[in-house]
Amino acid sequence: MPRTKTLPSAKVAIGNNPERNRTHNRRVVLDAVRLHGPIGRTDIARRAHLTSQAVSNIVGELLSEGLLLECGRRRSGRGLPPVQVIVNPDGGMTIGVEMAADHLVTVLVDLTGRVRAHHTIAFNDPTPDQVVPRLMTSIEHVCQSLPGASERLLGIGVVMPGPFEIEGMSSVGPTTLPGWSGLDAAAFLTEAIGRPTIVENDATAAAVGERLHGAGRSLKDFCLVYFGAGLGLGIVSEGRPFRGAFGNAGEIGHVIVAPQGELCACGNRGCLERYASVHALKERLRKHGIACDSAYDLEAAQANRNPILAAWVVDAAAMLAPVVGLLENLFDPETIVFGGALPDALMDELIAALAPLPLSVASRRERRVPRVMRGATGSLTAALGAAALPLLETMTPKLDTGAAVSPT
Repeated sequence: MPRTKTLPSAKVAIGNNPERNRTHNRRVVLDAVRLHGPIGRTDIARRAHLTSQAVSNIVGELLSEGLLLECGRRRSGRGLPPVQVIVNPDGGMTIGVEMAADHLVTVLVDLTGRVRAHHTIAFNDPTPDQVVPRLMTSIEHVCQSLPGASERLLGIGVVMPGPFEIEGMSSVGPTTLPGWSGLDAAAFLTEAIGRPTIVENDATAAAVGERLHGAGRSLKDFCLVYFGAGLGLGIVSEGRPFRGAFGNAGEIGHVIVAPQGELCACGNRGCLERYASVHALKERLRKHGIACDSAYDLEAAQANRNPILAAWVVDAAAMLAPVVGLLENLFDPETIVFGGALPDALMDELIAALAPLPLSVASRRERRVPRVMRGATGSLTAALGAAALPLLETMTPKLDTGAAVSPT
C-alpha cells in the first residue's frame, strides 16, 4: 500500500491591492477566514498578500455587514494579542435543492456549511408542473424552521442529473427528469420561486460541495465519482469545477464498459451506470425480492451480509477499477473521491473492493492522500453542493462554476 502523508493546510487565493479589485479582495478575505479562522488581521494580510490597511478596511466592512464576528484575542507572542475573527454562521443562509427522478432533498445551510434544516419529499412525477409546488413547500419548510432565515437568504441552488440537452439521454430512463429538456431551468425556477436560482449538474455541484465543506477542502485537483440514481463525475481542476463546453463534462455513467452488455435507456449497451449505480444496485436487489427503498434498507442489507448486495459490490468494483485508472491517466488528480447516496459503510466496502487498482500515473510510491477516498459530506452531497453555489458569489474567489443563473 502506498504511504500517505498528513494533508497540508489549505491555501487561500491571493488578493490584489488596487481599489478596483475590491470585490475580489473581499472574497479573498472571507475565504481566508473560512479556511483558517479564528484568525487575526495581520495573518489574513500575510496569507492573502494584501496590505494591512486593505485587510483592516475590508474586515471592518464585513463585520458591519454581519458576515464576520470578532471572537476575542489569542496570545501569539509579545505585545497585545491580535483580535481574532471568524465567519458568522448566521450572517447569511443559502438553500440547496437536489432534484432527482423520485425525490427532492432541500437543505438550509449557513455560511460555515452547517446544515440548519433539511427536508425530503418523495414523488412519482418529476415533470416541471408537478415538481414546482413540492419545491415551494420544501423551501417554505426549511425557512420556517429557522426564524429570520428568509431575510438572510443569499440565494438558491438547484442541481439536476445530467447530461443536459442531449437527445435520447437527458429525459429518457429512470435516472433522468422527463419534461425538463428544452426548458431554461434557471429562468423557469427563478420565476417560480421568486428569487435568483442557480442550476447545475448534480455531480459537478457535489464536487463543489466536497471542495468547500468536505474531503476536497485541502485539494486543488480531484475527481468525484457521484453515486446518485445514476452515475456522474465532478471534476475540480486548480480549485475550479470543470464543466465542459455545454455543462456535460464527466458523464461517465454512459461510458460503455461492456459492449455487448445490458441495454441502457440511452439506447447503448453496457453503460457503466447499468452496473455501478444506486439504481443498478436497487434493481438487482428487487429482482431477488429484497425491498430497498431507502439508504436505511441498504444499510440493513449490508449489516446482514446480504449475498446479493455483496455480489454487487464485487461486480461494481470490477467495472469501476479500470475507470479509476482511466480518470487518473486523463486528469492526473490528487485523488478520486467516491461520494453520494451510498451509505458510508457500503462506500468503504466498495472502495476496498477496487484493489488492486490498475497501474496508472497515480501509482506513485509517495502520496499525500490515497488514490481513492470516501467523500465527507455523506448522502447530502448534491444538496450541499447546490447550497454552495450561491456562496461562490460571496465567499470563494477560487471557484467559478459557470453554472446557469437567471438574472434578478
